Amino acid sequence: MSEAAGFDTRAVESLLAFWADAGVDAAFEDAPVDRLAERARPPRPAPPVLAPATPARPAVGGLSLSPDVSAAVADARALAAGAADLEALAAAIAAFDGCGLKFEGAKQAVFARGNPTAPVMIVGEGPGAEEDREGAPFVGRAGQLLDKMLAAAGLTDRVFITNTVFWRPPGNRTPSPAEQAVCAPFLDRAITLVAPRVLLLVGGASAKSVLQRGEGILTLRGRWFDWRSADGALDIPALPTLHPAFLLRQPVAKKKAWQDLLTLVERLDRPERR
Repeated sequence: MSEAAGFDTRAVESLLAFWADAGVDAAFEDAPVDRLAERARPPRPAPPVLAPATPARPAVGGLSLSPDVSAAVADARALAAGAADLEALAAAIAAFDGCGLKFEGAKQAVFARGNPTAPVMIVGEGPGAEEDREGAPFVGRAGQLLDKMLAAAGLTDRVFITNTVFWRPPGNRTPSPAEQAVCAPFLDRAITLVAPRVLLLVGGASAKSVLQRGEGILTLRGRWFDWRSADGALDIPALPTLHPAFLLRQPVAKKKAWQDLLTLVERLDRPERR
């Protein structure tokens, strides 16, 4: 090397001495490589990546599912169909291994509580820590607030309460659409067995999953929609509302949730047409 070639010989010697002191005694390549010249070359075009052929994924309620999830949905549908009553359905849910939430720290399956012949069925999002511990939905702070609201509206003994998923999501996160899809056959069967007059969908994750809609809860709440069973035998009016956990964080929103409950009670007590 020489200074005429564009290198500072003393700087190179100093760098080599530093590497030697640091214990560097080998090079990656035997011959030197001019990295500056390499940078000047245009990059080589990447070879085309051919995607492997995959079978079409079936959709459930507009959600494209992986083969594994689709198989789990089919298993859940078969188990749910074989449940002749709510007790058998609870046992089928507890025995079901197709939902990953069951193996992510949940202590037990959390199915339902309330009047099995209730005219109102409340569907929440998923169990929390208290629910996971006690084995019943809506028993924590949010559930206590919900019970107070139901009592004030005269609905205490007129509700059956469940969720879109039956195992606690880690960290109380919102259940994913895939997790809800796997559990949906059990929820559909519960609605069929209870045959309520109205559904109260509590929280955005519940409303979006049950109604298969993309709007947020602030857009959906207070509006009536129709829920129809997979076989078309049941057509039940459904009302989305705010989750009591949200009301604990935003007390000013309690007025909206109370208006939703009054709307539900008015429809529930309206004389049926013959």
